[in-house]
Amino acid sequence: MRHGIFLPPFHALNENPHNVLHRDLELIEWLDRLGYHEAWIGEHHSAGFETISSPELFIAAAAERTKHIRLGTGVISLPYHNPLMVANRIIQLDHQTRGRVMFGAGPGLLASDAMMLDIDPNTQRDRMEQALDLILRLFRGEVVTEKTDWYSLKEARLHLLPYSDPFPEVAVASAVTPSGGRLAGRYDLGMLCVAAAETTGFDALTTNWRTACEIAAEHGRTMDPRRLRLVAPFHIAETRDKARENVRFGMQAYIDYINNNMPRFNVPPGEDIVDYWMRVKIGVVGTPDDAIAQIRRLQAKQGEFGVMLHMANNIADWEATKRSYELYARYVVPAFDGSNVARDESYDWVTRNRDTLSRQRQEAAQRMIDKHAAERAAKTGRKEVTDRRSGSLIS
Repeated sequence: MRHGIFLPPFHALNENPHNVLHRDLELIEWLDRLGYHEAWIGEHHSAGFETISSPELFIAAAAERTKHIRLGTGVISLPYHNPLMVANRIIQLDHQTRGRVMFGAGPGLLASDAMMLDIDPNTQRDRMEQALDLILRLFRGEVVTEKTDWYSLKEARLHLLPYSDPFPEVAVASAVTPSGGRLAGRYDLGMLCVAAAETTGFDALTTNWRTACEIAAEHGRTMDPRRLRLVAPFHIAETRDKARENVRFGMQAYIDYINNNMPRFNVPPGEDIVDYWMRVKIGVVGTPDDAIAQIRRLQAKQGEFGVMLHMANNIADWEATKRSYELYARYVVPAFDGSNVARDESYDWVTRNRDTLSRQRQEAAQRMIDKHAAERAAKTGRKEVTDRRSGSLIS
């Protein structure tokens, strides 16, 4: 299993927008140093909290600051863009990052974004499918002439072929509706399940994956679970009490923002916000063991999947957030990537053979002590007696 983040991002309205943008770049650098595998960057144009409007611009900057982490658009809202322009920007990033970019596509989440662009939300999923089909054809080197009710292309082609072979990895967003699974199965793409822990998203996991597998089979293919990515919030600390204290920094503002867009978190009057979060299983607030248990829960529901992504939501302050990612890298990642298997086996082997190994070590040490004493006696003609415990001469 690989690990990463899904960064919309979410920033409270009372924070300095300049500083939070640069702090998001610092976060990607931090994750790169900790060994995280991926970061997906969102696109939003309204509602105040989600402050990155161009994931491509952000990725270009983040790529210059990092060495290993892969960077994806999470996601580009395809109905908002001419598909030729999207394809050209992704392939440019493919070259600039030397193959570290991933292309995540979606229909657009915020109705307020669509409204500003005078787009009927009922058309967005159909337009996403049209655009995605065209972009994949361009990635493959096709020359396309095509006219629709929202774009027109004449002999369109990419003037840079992909750096990656055959082209950057492509994934589609999937939440509750089957649209993401249908496209993933049809085009052999990865899936970004962006609400895997929440009740509706959790309940839809197996349904949407089954849809993808069925559509793929109709096209003579098999879906690869290694390209299935599940997204859930995590905040961990050394103790559960400390984690709960940390998230009081920003949890209420996060819940308020989500409900301001589309009410779905109904916190009963008088109920503690953290208790509510835990009760309805929005995400993890706890220890590394709690994070491991959450991933096991998702595995039990979904089966095998390739990447666990944190929903980066800034419900804790900056230092506690960095510490959470560090604890996850130290204690959660090894539980799923097998990196400690050989160490555990070596430790257990020594434990099983401890008595034999201890006796052999003591016997070998005593042989050296006796050998040294014999050599000294042969030279001096005086018999020397050595303390077996310390090896020092006593006569």
